[in-house]
Amino acid sequence: MAKTMVADVIIPTEFEKYAIERTAALSAFADCGIIEHAPMFDTIAAEAGGREVRMPLWKDITPTRQLLSDAASLTVNKIYADTDIARIQNDAQVWSVNHLASVISGDDPMQAIVDLVGAYWARVDESLLVSSLKGMFAAATMSGNLLAIHSESIAATTSATKLNGATFVDACAKLGDRSDRLTAVAMHSVTEAALRKLDLIDFIPDSEGKTMLRTFQGRRVVVDDNLPTRAGSTDGTVYTTYLFGDGAFGKGSARLDAAPLQGGFGTQGVEMARVPLDSDTILINRRRFILHPRGVKFTSASVAGDSPTNAELETGTNWTRVWENKNVRIVAVTHNN
Repeated sequence: MAKTMVADVIIPTEFEKYAIERTAALSAFADCGIIEHAPMFDTIAAEAGGREVRMPLWKDITPTRQLLSDAASLTVNKIYADTDIARIQNDAQVWSVNHLASVISGDDPMQAIVDLVGAYWARVDESLLVSSLKGMFAAATMSGNLLAIHSESIAATTSATKLNGATFVDACAKLGDRSDRLTAVAMHSVTEAALRKLDLIDFIPDSEGKTMLRTFQGRRVVVDDNLPTRAGSTDGTVYTTYLFGDGAFGKGSARLDAAPLQGGFGTQGVEMARVPLDSDTILINRRRFILHPRGVKFTSASVAGDSPTNAELETGTNWTRVWENKNVRIVAVTHNN
């Protein structure tokens, strides 16, 4: 007698495509342009072996004049090369559904997993992005993109140590004449609430008029409570807010081998399994992808495994800026509220 199996509901190649597209659609950082899908990174993630990708670049030429003279020869200059380095991430997650869970609940737990997997991976991506930000701005080479106005005590807190209209202008000015590239800002909910009390957060309808989008000085606002906070050395709290330009982070995902797995059901990207004696159905979702801040290389100085952990991404010695400060489309502000 024919019966419908989970394998008939979940087509591995279609599930993998759905998960990749759904992840991008549900990411707040992707929605406002901070994370940009980079087809080049898709190709690299799919075709490059190893653990990292090296992207050579030419350093900018310093605009200094030389004056012609009949008494001295011209000085010969050269162009310098450097390399941006991105790590390739290899992630996987496993979900299991027991037969009784479906029978007793009267629902379809596996379908619920399918519906939620995009949001799950979006949260994972956002945690990787936040960890990368922590590590980048712990690196000395990123000091030119950092505005530290915070106080370490409540007693010394003033309007100059808080994020407000004036200090936000100072943060934008870290990119000088490139400040117009900054199009979004990510902040903790406590910071967003403090700015709303000052009537500095504007709400505008989206293109379909369905939801209200937050903006601050014309820049899209992302509210994320995973952004860094720490206790002041005396008392109080220090927050970090980040300003971004479009495509500050590039992302690419590899479509893993779509050939059926030998001895199993599914593909490298999505595999199904059964543990019949336990009445369990298992879904495995694997990813190979790049999520990289453009212009800041990851040097892998202390990475122990094949993919960096969040803690290793947060290590400042693993990061070095290779683009000019103004070309790195990220600014950090440490402040009080």
